[in-house]
Amino acid sequence: MARTKAELLDKLWGRMSERGDFPMLSQALRTTVSAMSDDDLDFTALVQVVLSDFGLTQKVLRLANSAMYMAFGGNITTVTRALMVLGMDAVGHLVVGLKLVDHFHHSAPRRIDAKLELNRTLLSGTVARQVTERIDLRSAEEAVVCTLMRQIGKLLVAFYLEHEWDQLRRKAAAENTSDSHACAELLGVTFEEIGIEAADRWRLPETIRAGMRASDPTAPPDETVPKHVRWLQAVTNYSTEVADALTAQNVAAGGRESMLVDIAERYSGALNADAETLAAMSLALANEETGDGVMREIVELQANADAIARAGVSAEARIGASLEDLRSLPSKNALAPVLALASEAVLAGLGLSRTVVFVRQANNEFQARLGLGAGIEAMLPALHFAAEFRPDVFHLAITNPVGIFIENAHDARIDARLPRWYKETLGEAQAFVLLPVKSNDTTVALVYGDWTLGERVHKISPQEMSALNELTRELSRFFLSANWKEVELI
Repeated sequence: MARTKAELLDKLWGRMSERGDFPMLSQALRTTVSAMSDDDLDFTALVQVVLSDFGLTQKVLRLANSAMYMAFGGNITTVTRALMVLGMDAVGHLVVGLKLVDHFHHSAPRRIDAKLELNRTLLSGTVARQVTERIDLRSAEEAVVCTLMRQIGKLLVAFYLEHEWDQLRRKAAAENTSDSHACAELLGVTFEEIGIEAADRWRLPETIRAGMRASDPTAPPDETVPKHVRWLQAVTNYSTEVADALTAQNVAAGGRESMLVDIAERYSGALNADAETLAAMSLALANEETGDGVMREIVELQANADAIARAGVSAEARIGASLEDLRSLPSKNALAPVLALASEAVLAGLGLSRTVVFVRQANNEFQARLGLGAGIEAMLPALHFAAEFRPDVFHLAITNPVGIFIENAHDARIDARLPRWYKETLGEAQAFVLLPVKSNDTTVALVYGDWTLGERVHKISPQEMSALNELTRELSRFFLSANWKEVELI
């Protein structure tokens, strides 16, 4: 059976790799999990993951501006600031959950049975969020991810192994057994084992891998398992059972209510919640169009993406809001999040394709230390230039007291002032802006942003340039004295 299990998993991952979208999901999840550490380098990686998805960006910003976080000032306009308010773990778990849902939502086959499995998974996530909404955000989002991952093995078989999925469903129907039992009998591997394999490959934290496992709420607690993990398992299993009960076919209303009350009573102790309250929440879902709320939220975010973008605030206002965020931070704040906040404000405010922050090093060289935008991270090692004078626009920028806007990067006069390293890396830019950061009359950093599509170029107004210059002036205090050593460690 071990060989059968290995062969089945190899076949599944081979099938998934054949579809170009799945490796992208895997990479996004691995990047997100890596970014959930405290390492400053990973801070910008998580910002990049969120910014790459408009719907996800709106979700994170909406959460950061919710009533729960109004004490932090509200009016949060950048993902970077949202991360500072919500925390890396909370946003990281939110990203993992939404990426999983979004992947299967977009790759849903025409088969009704596969779509029903996705709806059941989304519903279980809704139940988990209901159960945990009154506790701290980090634990709540972590519980939702565990719940979604509990279903991932079944989703992977339904979406990527169509023939095996049909076989096991026919077997389950013929023998009046569960899909899970039929999967183990027919394929030699359980849905849970497939899910754990996926969690391992995506390098999800051990807490999630443990929290997504099956558990019996009526059994004596296993004291060798951390209390938080036991709670996650209770949320995961409760939410799964409720979703199954809500979507069970050929069940009368009274029978469904009885099932939900029984589930609530069995899990109330493990969840440290009142059984009547749990049952009432489940029954409220039963009286709604089950699962449509989650799907509607996703669909609305995507359908209204362009409208939301058009209704966004002006560039000057966006930059001004980020300036206020910077002013609220202490000068000894870690440098990387500060630079990410400013970089994101410029990127979003001007509708740029890419931004790069060059930081002056001890060897008197400006080295790219942070980048946002498609493909920019791989370029960073090649983006550097010496501080000694050269007759090009970058050296003009670092000697200039204010920012420089180049409206046409391919104008012959400008082209003659572009260094070779720039043409070989960022040369597709149609227009760009260079913003020096000064500290004690020395340029310590240079913020670069560009547009790679001519029709997207935003001509910077004098008022906007003034706001940009004020932003970089505010950045300068984070480079003073003790912070100077941090520059080389970003």
